[in-house]
Amino acid sequence: MRLNGKKFFIQTFGCQMNLNDSEHVASLLLREGASQVESPLDSDLILINTCAVREKSVEKLFSYLGRLKEQKAYRGSVIACLGCVAQLYREELLSKFPYLDLVVGPTQYEELPLLLSDSWRQPTALTRWRKDWSELPIVTVARQSQVSAYITVMEGCNNFCTFCVVPFTRGREKYRPLGAIMEEARQLAEAGYLEIQLLGQNVNSYRDPESGAGLAELLEKIAKIDQIKWLRFLTSHPKNFSLEMARAMACNKKVCHQLHLPVQSGSNQVLSRMNRNYSREDYLEKIGWLKSFMPDISLSTDIIVGFPGETDDDFRQTMELIEEVQYTNIFSFRYSPRPLTRAARWKDDVPPKVKIERLIELQKRQKEIQSKLNKTMIGQKQKILGLGPSKRGNLYTGRNEAYQVVNFSARSELRPGFVEVKITGGGAYSLLAEASV
Repeated sequence: MRLNGKKFFIQTFGCQMNLNDSEHVASLLLREGASQVESPLDSDLILINTCAVREKSVEKLFSYLGRLKEQKAYRGSVIACLGCVAQLYREELLSKFPYLDLVVGPTQYEELPLLLSDSWRQPTALTRWRKDWSELPIVTVARQSQVSAYITVMEGCNNFCTFCVVPFTRGREKYRPLGAIMEEARQLAEAGYLEIQLLGQNVNSYRDPESGAGLAELLEKIAKIDQIKWLRFLTSHPKNFSLEMARAMACNKKVCHQLHLPVQSGSNQVLSRMNRNYSREDYLEKIGWLKSFMPDISLSTDIIVGFPGETDDDFRQTMELIEEVQYTNIFSFRYSPRPLTRAARWKDDVPPKVKIERLIELQKRQKEIQSKLNKTMIGQKQKILGLGPSKRGNLYTGRNEAYQVVNFSARSELRPGFVEVKITGGGAYSLLAEASV
């Protein structure tokens, strides 16, 4: 095997899709005889999997590369930058960081074993596009959880929102064959996994290349696997989240009553400039479907403040929208221009101070909403998917159906899996509970 005896370390920046990419990469290297370690100081191969959606994510990479140099961790090791920043900046990274050896984009991971082997000799940037789907199986030991697993069903995006770099880092939409998805789901069930999270940059647009089956049909087929108990999917674009999809969620008992539906702004003027292809009214209609079919549904979203042209009134409409929806969680950001996007050519006319003030106001109010919602759960009994020991003292951690973090105590040692707990408290960002065992 090409990498026999080599030790590798992976640092991942980004969302669930980046984490899943790192599982794919780790599997490639493990199959070639390498072993995974917990510190870059112990490794021969240092791989940094990156996200380019926000400017801050790129800054995290640059900071991390700087720390590697200061620690002299890179001496004697091959250092590779992977993912979206690699695809976007390519040769610039090799020029800015001369101790960086490899820059490899998301569609070229299968080349890594050869590039990282002893036959590789010089700094390389490999970021060619692929139009076809490439299967990169994951070995169980590479997965980060013993009970909850990601399955990628599609990649890329055709929407070209004016702020978003994804079409330029992940390319156009590619759909994984349904048969391959089902085979991975069956293997996970046999290995004892209880929850599956289906991933895609625009997951609701999924279509099986052979049969044309969509996401609803895929969920129905996976739900027939007895061992799998919970199903989730992300990320959904509001533009193509349909009434039929909302009904499918409500009718499928294994689909969790939880959805991440990024709104980005509560203002029609801003949504139009973002090229989101839906209005505030359209979005709220879809929220209405979901709450009508599933009154207990937990909703989360993404919001950008300070987008070019956003006025005080536009921001006020966003604040009114979060009051109306009552999200369980939001991911909020200040707008930052991303390379190649249309909005990057516009004047970034919202002053940095105003962006910060708006973000603080938004996050402060959302924290109050979450605290209030969480207090209503005290005394409830909930089914939790326990994931393992918590970082908070002598506790375990897990997630409920609403995808909220629950830290809980237990009278005996617990393995990862389902457990019933009683909610005893918590703050805005997590719940506290006691297990009944």
